Amino acid sequence: MTDARQLEGIVPKSASGLRLDRALATLFPEFSRNRLKAWILDGQVLIGGEQRRPKDPVYEGESIRIEVTVEDEPGLEAQAMDLTILYQDEHVLVINKPAGLVVHPGAGNSRGTLVNGLLHYDPVLFDLPRAGLIHRLDKDTSGVLVIARTLEAHTRLTAAMQAREIERSYLAICAGRLSGGGTINEPIGRHDGDRTRMAVRSGGRHAVTHYKILEKYRGNSLLAVKLETGRTHQIRVHFAHLGHPLVGDGAYGRPSFPRGGSKQLHATLKLFSRQALHAHKLEFAHPITNAPVSVSTRPPADFRELCAELRTDAEGIDSD
Repeated sequence: MTDARQLEGIVPKSASGLRLDRALATLFPEFSRNRLKAWILDGQVLIGGEQRRPKDPVYEGESIRIEVTVEDEPGLEAQAMDLTILYQDEHVLVINKPAGLVVHPGAGNSRGTLVNGLLHYDPVLFDLPRAGLIHRLDKDTSGVLVIARTLEAHTRLTAAMQAREIERSYLAICAGRLSGGGTINEPIGRHDGDRTRMAVRSGGRHAVTHYKILEKYRGNSLLAVKLETGRTHQIRVHFAHLGHPLVGDGAYGRPSFPRGGSKQLHATLKLFSRQALHAHKLEFAHPITNAPVSVSTRPPADFRELCAELRTDAEGIDSD
């Protein structure tokens, strides 16, 4: 099944001066670069009402209009699912994703994903790229996720994400007692030996993570983290690179138990089998009204219980 649509956008400052094909790839990441280039060559892309070549530069403020024919993704189906809705209107939906839920169907995950649940909740999402998803969270990361419910909202929110205009705040518990907050500015790319993992590496994509310490425990730290960029596994990779992997992160760390910790703390840490990472807050301008939107949710019970146990164990320890 195919569907004729019109995509619109404005070239943001972050894409100013780029080749047209590269600028479109940043604005409309839901489409492949080959497909975007084909649309340019077919004359389906207009910049300020005019056709341009893939290599021609575009500049901040120029209007983009694309007349496209999009094929529906095969195999997607609606599936009843309990969703925790934090905010919604006719254009935007914000949910609280539980840990353990895969976001998008893939090999071995054709059902039981968040997308299946979203399609059941709002069948209009069948008509949007990636069922309206603007960003993703790892399977075992909980927290706030924004979904567009109209094509106009999807286009504008995608552009806002690319322009770093959507602020994403996380809570994380890492191994070790960090001495202070800071910024991690290290490029991230695919791991040489394991294509399912990422790594800090020369030639990787620019990645910046800001953090501050909220609490220190016997051998762990509770952190407030903000993303400046949004690379795959960025927070997990950056803190592992510092030598402070997230608690429970089997892909980028190994079990760590603070010396002198109680038996109860040891048991709690051993049972915490996912990365201790929660998407706490999203702040963005509404894609249609431009009104500020701020949505937050507290961590799930397992995260809160781990913090409580770490805090109890650390009572009486001198802080530095």
